[in-house]
Amino acid sequence: MTSNALRPLALKYLEPLAKTAADVGVSPNTVSALSLVFAVFSGLLFYYSGREPGYGPLIVLAAGLMVALNSLLDAMDGVMARYLGISSAKGDFLDHVIDRYADSFIICGIFFGGHVQWQIGVMTIVGVLITSYLGTQAQALNLGRYYGGIIGRADRLILIILATVVYAIYPSQVYGLSSLGWIILIIGVGSHITAFQRIFHIWKQLNVPSADSDKDD
Repeated sequence: MTSNALRPLALKYLEPLAKTAADVGVSPNTVSALSLVFAVFSGLLFYYSGREPGYGPLIVLAAGLMVALNSLLDAMDGVMARYLGISSAKGDFLDHVIDRYADSFIICGIFFGGHVQWQIGVMTIVGVLITSYLGTQAQALNLGRYYGGIIGRADRLILIILATVVYAIYPSQVYGLSSLGWIILIIGVGSHITAFQRIFHIWKQLNVPSADSDKDD
């Protein structure tokens, strides 16, 4: 995943911000909830951008800013929890629930806004949700979390943010799709490929005998 290469650089700037927020009394759960608020706003902006042709590019750019803020806060809550020493199953659960709602608001906002055909949008959101499910299902099967594959959540958000910048500069379509439309199609295809990569990995791990299986009953 491309975002993994950028992670050390992002943490360099994110950690001081996260520590400052934690020191003034902001809780990680509050940051998680605020990230969802920005995702909701981004979805609404994407939706209305398709209904305001004259201001569409500017509205899309504003939606991209909301996605960037969602991404920032989503990364920051975990850093804060580790800094404060309060990482918990509840916080982890809340983070995953919020991420799935955020993904849905952002992607559905784009295709509800008419930036891509609904068939492509549905294919994409299904791929995104299945891919995310498989990451945690591996943990449910006692295999540990697995977030491998060609495209993860951070990659999706980076691609969408870049697409909004391109759209603001050049909102016209290329071969029937704008930059937002193409990026949703790319995310959709990439997510389903990622899902099959994770399925294959998990299935292969399930075929590996555990240490306990060699013990006598």
